[in-house]
Amino acid sequence: MFEIFQFDFMIRAFVAGAVIALIAPMIGIFLVVRRYSLMADTLAHVSLAGVAVGLLTKMNPLVTGIITPVIAAFCIEKLRSARNISGESLLALFLSGSLAIAIVLLSIAKGFNASLFSFLFGSISTVMPNDLYLIVGLGILVLGTILALYKELFAVSFDDELARASGISAQVFNLILTVLAAITVSLAMRIVGVLLIGALMVIPVIAAIQFGRSFRQTLLLSIAFSSLSVFLGLFLSFYLDLASGGTIVVIALIIFLLSLLRQTLKKTFLIKVQNGF
Repeated sequence: MFEIFQFDFMIRAFVAGAVIALIAPMIGIFLVVRRYSLMADTLAHVSLAGVAVGLLTKMNPLVTGIITPVIAAFCIEKLRSARNISGESLLALFLSGSLAIAIVLLSIAKGFNASLFSFLFGSISTVMPNDLYLIVGLGILVLGTILALYKELFAVSFDDELARASGISAQVFNLILTVLAAITVSLAMRIVGVLLIGALMVIPVIAAIQFGRSFRQTLLLSIAFSSLSVFLGLFLSFYLDLASGGTIVVIALIIFLLSLLRQTLKKTFLIKVQNGF
């Protein structure tokens, strides 16, 4: 079973996957609490436009795929804070617009090939050593920032106005959260793919919410679900020759359905107990 670790590319995939499994739900839980789950998908499509820029200019697509959504994150928060356009409209604008730009740039670069599909759906064999260094380095940066600013991010996510009243600069911390989400989305491209990273950031979180625990416990549970999805997904994708991104998300969906079933059965049991069976 463990001959999988005889291959260098699988070791790199598991290390990168461990980083993504840790930081994705840590960002995702703040987005879910803010009812801003669509942000992950929006930034993923912007990241795809960055990949297209990389393929067109012969730069490292992972690097351009990080820079582009970070710039977009600044633009989104600037426009949102100006209150000229609603949050949902902004996300729809950037999502559809960046996808259109990506398609045009890819057609110019003749980039509709196997390399592009590895970014779209994830590919465990495409994590190169340089990619791994970048993923681990920026992953540590994201993790450190979340731990250092946990209380402030928690406050602005739950109640923007109350955070401001408490002396917290909500605009600054909203921007930090959006930038962290942009970096996380970009780092996950090689493992999950830009079309599926939003699911990995959100599904483990909503599965953990079904258990009705505290915010901190929900966060830890979502990390556990995300890690299980990533590691089991990588194993299955290797031995069954499946797409890593799709396999990881399908497992996350199964975990969510099981948590939903558990919650339903629990409610049914409590009702029966209250009614004396």
